[in-house]
Amino acid sequence: MLRTTSYRDLKVVDIAREAGTSPATFYQYFPDVEAAIVVLAEEMAKQGRKFGEHVRSTTWKGRVGYAACTELADEFITFWEEHQPVLRVVDLATEEGDGRFANVRVHLLNDLYNALAEAISEMKATGRHPSDVDPMATAGVLVSMLAHVAAHRYGFEFWGVRTNDLRTTMARIIFWAVTGQRPPS
Repeated sequence: MLRTTSYRDLKVVDIAREAGTSPATFYQYFPDVEAAIVVLAEEMAKQGRKFGEHVRSTTWKGRVGYAACTELADEFITFWEEHQPVLRVVDLATEEGDGRFANVRVHLLNDLYNALAEAISEMKATGRHPSDVDPMATAGVLVSMLAHVAAHRYGFEFWGVRTNDLRTTMARIIFWAVTGQRPPS
């Protein structure tokens, strides 16, 4: 329903009808529509753990590492596409100061952030990065880039940027930022 209707326009009676139940049953589980969307968003955020797992299982060397970066960019774009209606609500409610939705966003992206910071720290320890590279700041920029590009993919396409080119660019930036090396060509 979030694909076709603003969450502010959703009514309990419409949700109950779509679910094949009654408004009374809905109210047994949720006090209002937003509370139901928070639960939906929390379930979605749990799926975001796969991004951190992907980073932690990656070998960051050469073509194999670069392929893993391409897969991460693909997974992120696909995830954002699949969950776009819920993510749109999460972003809007977070921007409006709703801590419940802000918490969901943190849970969605935190493990990826930590995994990237760990990978960058490990590569920095090998001397591949300059000493002034901050792994946490770099990880924060990478996570922000992934989320923003995935959320605005259609806007980029409107400007004539193909999704495949976005994915390639994201992969190159991730590889360079994590390894301190140029991506293989």
